[in-house]
Formats: sequence, structure tokens, C-alpha cells
Amino acid sequence: MADPRTGSPNGFAPHYEQSQYIDPSALQQPQFQFQPIQSQAPAQSPMLDQGRDANHPRPFTLDEALPYTPFTTVFPFESDIINNPTIGSGQLAPSVMGIVSHKEYDALNQEAENSTHSKRLEASLEYVQNLLKREKITEFQFKTAPQVTATSNKPAKSLANGLSPFARMVYDSTSISFRYPQPDTPQAQTPAAINGQAMSPKTIKRSPKSRKAEPPKVVKHNPASLNAQAVAKNRSRIEIHLPSQRELSAAASLYSSPKPDPEQALSAPPASTQPQTISPSDLMLAPQAPAAVKSESAPAQQAALQVAPEVAHHLPPKAEPSESSRPVSQAAPQFVPEAPPRRPTPVDSKLQSQSTGAITIELPAATFNKSEFMVVDDTPAAPADFSKKRKRSELDNEDLMDGGLNNRDRANAANRELERCLQEIFEARNLACHGRSANSWIALTNDEEPTMTVLAYNRVHKLVARTLELGCFRLVPIEDLLDIQTLCDPALKHADSLELRVDESWGQVEVDMWLQQLPDIEAGLKAARLALVIMTGGREEKQLYSEGLIQRGLGLFRSVLDGVIIPLAEMRGSQGSLFTRLATQKKSISTIFMACQKLFALMTSLITTVDLSEEVVNSLEVASSQLIFVENASTERDSVVGVQKFDGLRLVAMDMLCQIFLMNPSQRQGILTDILTSLEKLPKAKQSTRQFKLSDGGSIQPVSALIMRLIQASAGKVDDPRAGSSGRIMQTLAEADQGEEVLSNDVGKLADQIYTVKTDDYAAMQHLTAVQELDALSNPLFDNAKRNGSYVINFLVKRAQKSTKTGDTPYRNLLDNFVEDFNICLDSPDWPAAELLLRITMSMMLELLKGEKTSVPAKNMALELLGNMAAAISRLRSHVRKVANSFEGSDADDLGRWLADLTAMVLERRFSAEKMTSWLGPYRVVLEYLEDRVKEDPHLRSAISYLVTDWAVWLCSAYTEGQQEEADDINSEYGRIAYRLRNMVDDRRWLTTEYSFKSVVANHARLSHAIILLRSPFCDSFKGILNILMQSMTTDAATVRSRSLKSINSVLETDPSILDGDSVVIDMILQCSNDLSPQVRDSALSLIGKCIGMRPALEERMMPTVIQRFVDSGIGVRKRAMKLARDIYLNNSSKQVRSAISNGLLHRAQDPDEGVRDIARQMIEEVWIFPFYKADESTAYKQSLTDHVSLMVQTVKQGNSSVILEKVFQTILSPEAKLATANQQVCTRLVSSMFDLIHNPESDDPSVPSGKDALQVLMIFAKADPKLFTFEQIRMLQPRISSVGSNEDLIGSRAVVVIYRRVLPQVSSVHSQFLADIRKDLMPAVSKVTRALLDDVIACLWIISELLGTSEHLARLVSSSLAGIQKIRALSAKGPLDQQRTRQFDRYSLIVGMAGKHCNLDSHEAIFKTSFAKWSGGSVSKLMVDVLAPFATSSQPADVRKSALDAIGLVCQSNPRNFVAPNVYTIFQQAFDEQNPVLESMVLRSFKEFLFTEEQRSEQAAASAKDNKDAGKKDLKVMASTSFDDVASATTQRFLKDITRITLTSHDEYGFLATEVLASINRQGLVHPKETGITFMTLETSPVSRISELAYHEHRALHNKHETVLEREYAKAVQSAYQYQRDVCKDPRGATTSPFTSKLHLLIEVLKISKSKNRKRFFDKLISQVEFDPSTLDVSMTVPQHVEFSRFIIENMAFFEFANVDELQYLVTNMEKLVTSAGSGIAQSIESEVFQVRVDTVLGLQQAENGDTESAAPVEPQVDAKRLRQLTSSAMILLALWEARTFMRRLYTLKVNRESKAKTAVKDTSKDKAPTRAPGVTGEKFWDDIDHIMTGLESRERMVETCRSFIELLNVDSEVKVANEEDEDADGEPRTPEADVEDDEDAPNSDPRGRKRKAANTPGGRKKRARSNSRSNARGRPRKSPLGGGPDFDEGIESDFI
Repeated sequence: MADPRTGSPNGFAPHYEQSQYIDPSALQQPQFQFQPIQSQAPAQSPMLDQGRDANHPRPFTLDEALPYTPFTTVFPFESDIINNPTIGSGQLAPSVMGIVSHKEYDALNQEAENSTHSKRLEASLEYVQNLLKREKITEFQFKTAPQVTATSNKPAKSLANGLSPFARMVYDSTSISFRYPQPDTPQAQTPAAINGQAMSPKTIKRSPKSRKAEPPKVVKHNPASLNAQAVAKNRSRIEIHLPSQRELSAAASLYSSPKPDPEQALSAPPASTQPQTISPSDLMLAPQAPAAVKSESAPAQQAALQVAPEVAHHLPPKAEPSESSRPVSQAAPQFVPEAPPRRPTPVDSKLQSQSTGAITIELPAATFNKSEFMVVDDTPAAPADFSKKRKRSELDNEDLMDGGLNNRDRANAANRELERCLQEIFEARNLACHGRSANSWIALTNDEEPTMTVLAYNRVHKLVARTLELGCFRLVPIEDLLDIQTLCDPALKHADSLELRVDESWGQVEVDMWLQQLPDIEAGLKAARLALVIMTGGREEKQLYSEGLIQRGLGLFRSVLDGVIIPLAEMRGSQGSLFTRLATQKKSISTIFMACQKLFALMTSLITTVDLSEEVVNSLEVASSQLIFVENASTERDSVVGVQKFDGLRLVAMDMLCQIFLMNPSQRQGILTDILTSLEKLPKAKQSTRQFKLSDGGSIQPVSALIMRLIQASAGKVDDPRAGSSGRIMQTLAEADQGEEVLSNDVGKLADQIYTVKTDDYAAMQHLTAVQELDALSNPLFDNAKRNGSYVINFLVKRAQKSTKTGDTPYRNLLDNFVEDFNICLDSPDWPAAELLLRITMSMMLELLKGEKTSVPAKNMALELLGNMAAAISRLRSHVRKVANSFEGSDADDLGRWLADLTAMVLERRFSAEKMTSWLGPYRVVLEYLEDRVKEDPHLRSAISYLVTDWAVWLCSAYTEGQQEEADDINSEYGRIAYRLRNMVDDRRWLTTEYSFKSVVANHARLSHAIILLRSPFCDSFKGILNILMQSMTTDAATVRSRSLKSINSVLETDPSILDGDSVVIDMILQCSNDLSPQVRDSALSLIGKCIGMRPALEERMMPTVIQRFVDSGIGVRKRAMKLARDIYLNNSSKQVRSAISNGLLHRAQDPDEGVRDIARQMIEEVWIFPFYKADESTAYKQSLTDHVSLMVQTVKQGNSSVILEKVFQTILSPEAKLATANQQVCTRLVSSMFDLIHNPESDDPSVPSGKDALQVLMIFAKADPKLFTFEQIRMLQPRISSVGSNEDLIGSRAVVVIYRRVLPQVSSVHSQFLADIRKDLMPAVSKVTRALLDDVIACLWIISELLGTSEHLARLVSSSLAGIQKIRALSAKGPLDQQRTRQFDRYSLIVGMAGKHCNLDSHEAIFKTSFAKWSGGSVSKLMVDVLAPFATSSQPADVRKSALDAIGLVCQSNPRNFVAPNVYTIFQQAFDEQNPVLESMVLRSFKEFLFTEEQRSEQAAASAKDNKDAGKKDLKVMASTSFDDVASATTQRFLKDITRITLTSHDEYGFLATEVLASINRQGLVHPKETGITFMTLETSPVSRISELAYHEHRALHNKHETVLEREYAKAVQSAYQYQRDVCKDPRGATTSPFTSKLHLLIEVLKISKSKNRKRFFDKLISQVEFDPSTLDVSMTVPQHVEFSRFIIENMAFFEFANVDELQYLVTNMEKLVTSAGSGIAQSIESEVFQVRVDTVLGLQQAENGDTESAAPVEPQVDAKRLRQLTSSAMILLALWEARTFMRRLYTLKVNRESKAKTAVKDTSKDKAPTRAPGVTGEKFWDDIDHIMTGLESRERMVETCRSFIELLNVDSEVKVANEEDEDADGEPRTPEADVEDDEDAPNSDPRGRKRKAANTPGGRKKRARSNSRSNARGRPRKSPLGGGPDFDEGIESDFI
């Protein structure tokens, strides 16, 4: 390897000697640049080949080289396409020196020059050698060209010359192999140096096959098969091993003979005089032992082969030396190389003239020494230099007193300083006591007791802490310490006697007095702190550990906590003046907070060093829990002292609770219970507050951090404080007080054991014993952690199952918050317990999903949490991949690269247990990282304990599983690690004491922790969780399917690769998009959108499903599908896709739901208009505009959406639109671009728009806004006008006429000739075109006439038509008209009507008088009506009357005064009286057009009045109305009853037309709201959607304006709706199926606008309409009318959508009251009249039940048939009402509130919430039950059975079972079981009997009787007959579930 800074600029020399061949594959490696071999002659151009040296032959041209390539087919090369390649000519490549940095290379060269090689140099060398492996180098397989090498006397150059030190090291220590292709014509060559060493010529012995006398092989050239043979025999190669430099040196002595003369070598006789081609197949050695051949006969029998020595460093290595590399004295196989035939070249003649030489391969003998090699492990090993064992001298320095001189001096100095300070204080005490006065050190309490001042406390505490730090506290005299505690006691007593509690009623005086006490409180807290510090010093004198002193200190702390800390923390700025007064003293109060925090922190240390009494511990536990759950302020301005001050106290409380938890294993469950139950007391706003800051910047709930810390702490070994000196002293004191020995049997405190294994070496030998000892120590600890974690999760899960996210109990939300926090902390090394808690949660969620009896909400909860956890795992895996990739670069250190390799193994699941649990493995890295930070954050001790235990447990498991397979060295390593881990569990300081480790950065620690997590059971369950989520997409419950889709969505957001390949997820998502549940379909669409966003390639597959959901029954599903389709449209350029989406959106613009319509119009604007706002003249913009125009034409043509698009563009271009100006500019450009298409012919390609289709779109634009067109554009349409009267291009011609009708009013009259030409073309078409086209033609003619100022031609046309009508009238007087005359009248009347509609011909009175001499003049429209009116009378045929009424209506539309003409309204009334739908339709159509026109006039007038600021210009003659309001009002009043009749008797086009007229009347306020309100409420139940929708909008508008008026009409409206459904719709049922929907649901929607009390009044009216008198019931019909009407109301009520629970409960209660009140009398009548039940009969039945006598035969009913039908009908109504009540309770899970419990029931706070439906409950069972009840009158038997069922309903309450003895309360009274009160009708072993109801006429009900020992009566429906017969009435609740 050469220095990269030497050589030619492009890395290698442009020319090479022919003998110095370099494998092209070597040049592909960028890591190496070989030292070029300088040519003897300068580089020459290819034209000077003749002058070249013999050693520099001309390279082959392309045509010459092609036969030697492996190509079988070669395309002809053209120089103008591909330049011919040249070698050694042309411009050199640029140098790479400026690109690649060589600093690292220089450093390696410097290290290589040294005798001692560093690890870095060896690693670099190994890296380079790895790059040179054969499998990593691209191999090019070429045939070699013929070579002619002249001999040279120049000495051979060594390749090592000029190499840099590092390159020379690579050259000397690397063996490189290659496959050398055999040249076609070998020639003898002088043996050259191999790897720089001179080699003697050696011959290669032939194989046995080659020794046979064979004729020379001559293969004729076959050009066709030349390349094919080269490829087919590509595998045949000579594989030669080139030894390393060490091997060459060892073999140098074998080749000491002088180098032969090259000339003699050339003069040697050739082996054959004929040319011989060599085949690569002959180069293969036969697998047989070679025969011995004499060395002297070798020259005559073989051809000598020579290989250039420079090739050596390119040859591939061999595991063992080949036969050809053995010495000459050994037998070697002999072979004759053979090559395939080749095409003759120009060089062949020259080669044939020379003697054929041979190539001799001479290699030194190589030997294999096994000791020089080692086995390299495939898996990476951790760098061994990371960890070192500490020396004993380092360990001896732990004791500071016995350490260096400096430490002893510091300790002595601290001790002396403390002694001087105490002496001063004691002297000051004496002075204060004698003088009865305080000083700077001593203060006197109210009782004249001396105590220290705050200054003294601070001074003494500082010095005592110093002595404790230096370890000299034991030298302080005991007397001094006791005196200090004595001085502390008065301060404690005095502070405890103060009134500390803050009161909200305080004024300024009380606050000032309280502030004066703060110094005394501070002194007391510091006194307690100083006294307790002395107790933590570890002194053995029991006098120091005063129980009373501890109690007083704790008491003061609790007093300050309850009276000061908590009240101030909970105080807010909104509480008034007290907060303001205290906030100004923030600094003084903060000192109390800080002193309290320090005292509490000291107690945390005290509890770990001193065995405190149970009372003290319990008090500290209560205080800690209280502080953790205090509701602190969230902002600084709402806190008296600041948020941070109290958060510090909260952290100390968490630490205290953790220590108590750790030290008292028996109380752990109680502590956890207190924590979890306290969460319920927090306000909802505080339950999810994340105030605990993590080290990486995140935040979680403080309780989450506390629970994880407790779980982690429980995995560590408990240090018994009694083992220490202070602990023993406190134990002695306790024993003295109690007089008995105190034993400690806590399960968590593991006693010290005597271990067998005590050294590393012994652990390696006795590895089984070492692992067993570790297992016995670590497994109980880890079991404790799992047990505590399971308790926490089980506690939350059990309670979360019974609560909801919006319920009163918070556990459902709490569980979500906890899991979210655990997910956040999952990858943090500080919280390793998060994985355990998540694992336990996952296990419980899986159990819930697998449970057959698990409720649907619980399954939804499980799916949601599993989805969140799966997303967390996926997020972790993705993050690990990114981090690991960042450590693989050259900039990463050794630890980073090793962790990256280990991560790759773990992700590929190739990890081994010994790698993961190794001493330098990821566990060790994480532990060292935590140990480095434990001084800053002592709470990390729990994480360290947990990790050590987890490491130990996994190591024991790995050892047990692999004990039979592992090697002895692995087991020995297991033993060593087990011994060390055991020590680490026993002593938490053992690791840092015994071993040192290089510093670990955070990224390495997090990656190591992630590696541990990836192998954990939690992360291993990722695929299992994903499979369960997918399986849940096919369950029965719709909410579960929807929840599973959302969970899948969470996972896909973190790992989109799940969608790659043949993913089953996609199929299941598409399947769910067609689910029966709208909720599931909506979730599936949401997931489809995410999938398309992650993988755009899925768009084509999923788009049809999205478009299909445009017509979904769910409004939310339609909206989501439209939004998703819009996104697809904007990201997809396919015209077919865009057209399909546009067509779907256009049809949604007329959706029944107003919200969907608005969204559709908005989205059309976004996809069709918004992209073209920014106009430019670029070609791309013009092309996009053209494509969009083509798309619009295609959409309109294929979708039949012209009318819809017209309305959409009218909305977009209206002045009220937000972007009206920009929209108009875009539409103008679209129109301009569309005119380029009007001349396009018809095409078979649907994507190519034709001119006819373009005209249709232009017509739409013209109707939307005529201002979009220019005169030049409409001039282009003139040629198409000429064909209006013919059938040729009728569609295009009509489109042009419509465009002209809209656009011509904008044209100036200066274009008179153009207008005249248009009129000239249109006039002949009047008599030929259809009615629709005639409307536009007449309109255009009148517009042109006004522009040109002449309309005589139209007047003559109308006059002529009227004259024709007069002639036909004269003929009709003689007899009936024939068909031809009828057609003539139809055409004349149509022309007259259209002219009367569009033209004002009053100025041409003279023209009309010429035809009508008797006409006195006046309005021409009145003349038209008078001429047409006789043809509309009843004497005329129906066809003539139809045409006449149509024409009269057209004339009246523009001349409304004619509506009030007697001859007009008389014929209209005549048509209505005859009730002829055809004639009525003509009249209604004229009314509709007139009223719609009046509405537009009214709106325009209102708009103009609003815009007109000049009040003086208002028309005072018109009072906010149009001039024809009187006509509209008179016409409406005259025909309103007929219009209403039509609307209520038909629901087809005829009925819809009448509804439109009535709606216009209602909007204009022409009649009283009461007259139309009932009609609209009735029409809301129509099965025709457009009728019901129009009626709903009008009813809603009326309700908003006249709610009080309409409220009185609702009862009539319900009756009208029933009659409409019965008579018109032929369906008297109260609801529709699929899905079940109330027919009055739109009425209820309108009522939701009102207040709740109004809806309750409506419910009262419904109930009252069900009431009846049995004696007056009309039962003459098959089904009595009142029974059918009652069913209509009952079924409606059952399927109402209620606004809140209160209204639902109100209606259900009223239904129950009606059944009980009206049912008691009916039941009594049925019993007495139908069943003839008497007292003696009842007694007889009771005796029969008791078994005294035989059962009496049932009495045959004897009752009148009519009376029986009346009673049965009454029973049917009440049974149906009760079934509806039961269904509603079950549907909305309403509880049955018994009167006995009503007094104690807690007020329900959720009454204002909307009721939620129970999952899986449908109305199918209720529907079937009603059907069964309605058959009660079919026969006498059914009537009797119905009566019997009703009696049983009234007498037996089937919803409450009689309680067992075990169901009694403690007082013996029966209680209601906790099971749901809903009907569990199919309960096993259910007793048909239920609880008897109290009769309505029996005050107090039945007396209690003695309870028997019979089995309980399970809930469920009873048998329908109490007399012992009758089939069951209900099937059970299960039939009501999906």
C-alpha cells in the first residue's frame, strides 16, 4: 500500500509495463492506491505505436477487445453516441488529495515506525486486511489478450520500494489471492521476484492425465460460441496461494541457486512445434495422488510456465498450500492448459512466426503452523481495557482518619474548631443563666430556659456536619453532645407551644402576630435538626438517642406541616387579601419551608440509620403521603412562596416514603394502597399533572416516579439498621422499655449468610456453586419487585374496569396516565422498573382480551393500552437503530462501535446470553453510568439495585438454560460474574470499591439500556401484541373493532414497515372499511389515510374504498372520506383518479346533511380553484390549466353533475364568498382555456374532451357568472346557432343558446350586426325546438330585441299565434278537436306562454289590434290569458287543458296580477277541485316559479336597502315588501288547503312539488305558522329524503321564530304523522329498521334547540296520548286504531335520541307510572272477568302449591267477546309500553331505583350528560317482542294468553330476585345483589318466580314472611302464566346482542 500523497494525480500511473499486470478489481477499492511503476519512456499518443518500446505494446482497440469479453451480444458502438474507450490517453482524473484528509494516515505512519504497536494501529491493520478479503472485492472476469514480452536485462524492481511505513506493514503481513486467467499464447519468461523476493525457476509436474501421449489440441474458431463458452467455463480458474513475507523468509534458503540467463530460457526447445489452444477445464487438477516423475525428464515432458512476480500481491489465499507450490523434488500433478478457440487477430501472424513458449509458475513451499493462527469469534467482544481492578493501596485509603497526613490534619482542625465553638456557647449559656439575659449565642424561652439562637444552630450544625464528613465525629466528647441536645430541647418545646395554623379569616393584625413567631419556629426546626444530626453520627452511647427528643422533633415538624406548609401551598391568589399579605412576606416564609425541608431530609437519613419506633415511622409515612398529594399551585403567581419551594419538599417526601417502604417490607402493600387510593381524592385537573422532571428533559407524574422508585427499591437488599451501633442502641432501649426481646422476621431483610465462594478463581472452578448462591440471593429480591408491581397494576386495572374516562371515579384515566409515564421512561436508564410494570400491564391486558366474560369496555381499554405499549416498543426499536448507526462511523469510539455491533445482533435476534450478561456487557455500562451520577442524584440507588438484581436473575437463567451446551471457559466466566454480582447485591459500594471503569457518556448508557430492553420479555412480545390487535379487528363488538384499528394506528406511526410486502394488515383494514358499524368504518378510514401517508404506493389500492365511503350512511364517515379523498387528489396527478374524486365530491354537494354539503363545496374549491390562484405565463402553468379543463370536462361528462356544479360555482363566485375576486379570476382563465376545446371532434378516448362536452361546461359557467365571458369568446359560438332548429348537434346548440341567454345582457349594443345575425338564426327555430329550448330561444330573442331597440318581430309572432288559437277555438265550437289541431294548439299556446313569460309587448298594442279588433287595449298579457282561458275549462280535453294551464301559468309568472283575475283563479280552483294530478302539477309549477321569483325579489330588495345609505331614496310606497305581495298572499290564502292536501296525500314528484310551494309560502311568511307547522312536522317522517329534509329545515326555521306557537301543535302533529304513515306511506310502525331509527327523530332534533323542560312537556303529551279508557275502546277493526296509534308512539319513544340522562329517566319513569296506574284496574278486571279469580280459588291454588290437596282444574273463561277484545287491547298497549321501558333501560344501562333506597341514594351528577348506549344492544329483540304482542287479538287463545301475561307482569317483578341467606347484610335483612339490574334472562338455573309487586290498592304492600331455605330465584323473566301455562314471552337478553 503506497502513500496516497505520491504517484500520479489520479491515483495510478497512466501506463503500465506489460509484465506488470494489475487486477482491475484492486483498483475498485478506494482504501488503497498502489505505487505506480514508472514507465521507461514518456507517454505517447496512440498514433505513435510504431515508435513504442517493445515493453509498451499498443493497447487493443474496442473492436479488437470485444472477442475477449464475456458478452454474448454486443450492440454496435457509434462514436457519436458512446466514445471509444482508450487506455493511457486523455486527460488525467482530478486528484483526490484535496478531498480525502490524510491526518489519520500520517498518525498511523508515525505509529508504524515505532517498535511497539498500539491497539489503534493493530485495529487499523486488521480493518485494512478485512477490506482486502476476496469476497469484498469486485471480480471482473476477462479473457487475457495474447502477450509478447521481450526479455530484459533490467533488474526486477521490488513492489515494496517507496511504500509508507503503514503501507509496508500491510504489504508484509497480508496474503492476497487472485484467480489468474491463462493467456492464450504463453511464452517463456524469466522467473521474477514474488513480493520482492527473487525466486528460482521451478517446473510444475504434470498430472497423470497430462503425461499421456496426446496430440496437440487444436480447436477451430467458432465466433458464435466464443463468448458463450467463456461464460459457461467461467468457474474454471487457477487458484494460487501467495505466502506472506514471513513464509517467504522461511523458504528463502531453499532457493539459493543462481538466476538462470533469460536468453538460455528462451533458447530452450519448445514442448510442441504446433500451436495449442488451452481450455480452462484442463486447468482443473484431478483428485488423485500424483505419480513420481524423474526430475531430469521434466524439461522434455512439460512446458515451463512463468508468472510475473508483480501479480503476486493480487492472488487469492488458500487455506492450505496447493500441489503446484511444493518443491521440485516432490511429485506434482502435471497439466497442459487448454484455451477455447478465439477469433484471429492481427497479432496472430506475428505470434505464429515465433516459437511457442511455456509459462512456469514457481512458488515457494509453504508450511502451516497452527500456533500462528487463532479462532476469531463471529460476535464482537467488548474491549478489555474498559475495566480494571483497583489496587489494594487504593482500597486502603477509604478511611480518612487512617489516610494521608492531610486528611488527619483536616479532621483534627475540624474537631478543634467544634470544641472552641461549643466552649463559647456553653460559656454564653452560663452568662445567660446568671444574668437572665440573652446574647448572640443563647436565647431564653418564655420559661427562662436557655437555648441556642438561630446563628448558633447554623454554626454548630455546620461544624458537626464537617466532623461527620471527615469521620472524626466519634472523637467529640459525649458530654458536649448531650449539652447540645439539652440546649435544643427548650427551643423545641417553645416552638411546639406556639399557635402555628394559618386561618383564612385573619386580618392584618393576626398576620403580623403570626409573622413575629416565624423566628421561633425556625429556631425550633433547626434545633430538631441539630439534635437529630447527632443521632445519625453512629455513636454508641445510648444517652444520645432520646426517644422523647425524637418525638418532640417529629411533633414540631407535623405541626408546622399541618399549620403552615400545607395551608400556604393550597392557598391561591383568588382567595382574597390574606394571600396578598402573606405573599409580601415571601422571603420570611421561605425560610420556614427550607428549614422544614432540611429537617425532613434529615429524618430520611435517620430512618435508615436508627431503628425508630413504629409510632414515629407511621407518623413519617402519613406526613410523606400528605405532602405528595397536596394540591400545589401550577404557576408562580398563584403560590405564596413559589412552586419550586414546595416541589423540593415533595421530592423529600417521596424519598422518605421510599425509605420507609424499603425498610419495612411487611408494610409495603399498605403503603402502595394508601398511595393509590389517595389518587382518587385529587381533583381531575391534578390527576394528570406531570410535574416531576426527568433527567433527559421530559416530565411525568410525581406518583408515577414514586411507584417506579418503590418497585426498584424493593429489588434491593435491605440493610438492617440494628446491625449498626446506633441501631443496636435503639434496640437495647426498646428492649428495656418493653421488657422483652424484639425479633425481626421481615421477609425482605435478608440475613447475612456464610458463602462458600469467596474469590474469583474459586468461583471459576465452582461455577455451579457460585450461580446457586447468587440465585438464592437475587431471586427472592426480584420476586418482591414483581409482587409489588403486580399489586399496583392489578389495583389500577380492577378499578379501571369498573370506571370510564368520563365517570366519577378516576382510575380509568389514571391507568392511562401511568402507562403513558411508563412508556416515557421505558428507554431511560434511571427507571428500569418501567419495563417490569409495562410487562405486568401487558400480561393483564392479554388476560382481559382472552377472557370470555370480559366486558366490551374492558376489552377496549386493553386494546388501547396494548396499542400504546406496542407503539412504545416500536419507537424504541426505531430509536435504537438510529443511535446504533450513528456509532458505526469512524468518529465513534471503541465502546460506541462495540455497542453498535451488539445492537445489530440483538435486532437480528442473534444475541447470545453470555454476551448480554458478560462482565463488560451492557449491564455494566449502565451501572457505571448510574454510579457516576449517584452523588448528584441519590435516588438512583434504587435503579442500581434493580439493575443488579435483574442482571443476576438473567445470568442465573442463562447459566441454567445453557449448562449442557456451554464450554468450560464460558461456565467459568459465569461463575466469576455470579460471584461479583453476589457481592454487588450484598454491598452496593462493592463495584466502585473493587473496580474502575472508563467514563460512560449518556448516549452509550441509553443504548446499553436499550439493548437490555430489546431482549426483555416485554419487547419480545411485540409481534404477539400486533397479532392480537389484528385479531381484534374481527371480533363481534363494534367498539372493540374500532379500538383495535386505533391501536394499530398507534403502532404504524412508529413502524410503517408493517405495511411493506404482502401485509395482512392492509386487507383487514379494507375489510373494516365495509363494517356494519359507522364507528368502525370511520376508524378504518382514518387508518387508511395514515397508511397512504406512510406508504404512497398504497394509494391506488385504497382509493376506491375511500370514494365508496362518500355515500356512507354515517355523516362523520362521509366527512372523513371526503377529507381523505381531497388529500389524495392533491398528491395524485392521474386524471382518472382526480375525475373520480371530483365526481364524488360534486354529488356530496347535495348531501342531505348541511355540514357535508358545506364541506363538499369547500373541497371542490380547494382542489379546482385554489391551485390556480398564482397565475403566470409559464408553460407549466398553461399546461396544468389545460389539463384541469380537460379534467373538468371529463368529470361533467361521466358524472352527470351539471346541475350540482352550477350551484357550486354560484356559491364560489357569489359576492359573499371570502375569495370571490380570486375565484372569478381563476374561472375566467378556465373559461378562456376551455374555448380552445370547442372545435374538438368526438373521440373514442374518454380522456380527450370533445367540443360538445366543453360547451356543456361553458354553459355551467355561464349560468354561474356571465361576466366570465368576453365578446370575442361568444362570437366564436355563432356558427353553432344555425343548427338550433335542426336535430343536428342538438346538445351543443342548446348549450350555445343557454350561454347566449346568460351572456348577451352583458354585450354592448354596438355589436348590432352580430346581434342581428343571432336573431336571424333563432327566429326560424321557434316553431321547431322543444319546450326547454324554446324557453331559452325566446329569452335570447327578447334580450337581443332590447339591445337593438326593436321587438316588432316578436309582437307579430305572438299576434299570429294568438290568431291561430282563436281559429282553433272557432273550430272547437263545432266539435272536438282532432289530433292535428291539438298539436297546433299545443305549439301556439307554448309560444304565447313563453313570450308572455319573457317579453313585454304592451308597446305594440297596434299590432295586436289588427288581429283582435274587439280588444279594447291594455295589457297584452291579459289578452293572452283571456284567449287561453277558454281552453282550460273542464269542457276541453285533458291534453288541451294541460297546454292551456301551462301557458297561462307561464304568462302569470311574469305578470302576477293575472293570478287574481277571476277567470284565472276560477280555472285553477276547478283543477284543484277535480284533484287531477296532471292539471294540479301545471298550476303548482306556475305557483312555484312565481313564489321563487318573489323570494329573489324580496332578498334583492333587502340587500339593496341594506347597501343604500341614503334613506331619502327609499321607495315609501313599498313597506319592506315587493309590489306583488298582495297577489302572493291572496293566491296562497285561496289555495293553501289544496296545496296542503297534496303534500299530505303523496310523496312522489307531485308531492315534492307541492312541498316546495308550501316551503316558499312559509319562508315568505304569507300564512300563520300554525297552518304550515303541523304539515312540516308530518312531512319530516316521509320516507323520501328530499321531502323530509326540506320539511325539517322549514320546521327548524319556524321553531326558532315561533317556538311558543308550535309547542301547542305537537300533539296534533304526532297524530297527523301517524295518519300520514298509515295512509300514504302504508307503514304504521313508529320506527324504521337498518338501523332502528325513530320516525319522529327529526322532530326531536328540532326540540333539542329548546330547553329541557319543553322537551319534558312534549314527553308528557306523548304519554297522555297513549292513555285510554278500556270501556270506550273501539275494537271493531282487526287491530284497533288506538292500539296501532299507541304502538306508533311507543316505538318512537323507544328509539328517541335523548339530549341528556335526566330526560331519558323522566320519560321512563312516566312510562312506568302509566303502566302501574292504569294497569292495576285493568288487571283487576281481567282477573275477575276473564279468569274469574275469587278468594276461594286463590286459597285453593296456594294449598295446591304447598301440596296439601290436588291442584284444581283451571276455570274456563266465560266473558263477552267484545269485552275480552277491549281488555286484551288494553293489556297489549301496556305490555308494549313496558317492553319499551325495559328496552330503554337496557339500552342505556339505567339502574332501577327502588323506593326503599331512594332516600339514601346519592344525587346523580351526570344527569346533564348525554346517555351512552350499551355496546352490542340493538332493537331487534324489542321489535320482535312488539310484533308478538300485536298478535294478541288473532284468536281467543291468544287473547287469553295476552291477558295472563299482563297479570303476571303486574304481580311479579322479574327484575329482582329473592336473596339467599348469604345475600343478607350483617343485620339479617336481605340486600340486592351487586350484579347489574338489567335483565339477565338466560341466566343458568334461573327460577321462573320473581318478586311480587305491591298492589296499587294495598297500602303498605304484603307483610314480610319468614324466609325459607329454598334456592334463590335468579333474575330473569318469569313464565308468562301464573296459573301454570303459556309459552315464554321473551327469549332473553342474549338475543339483543350482536
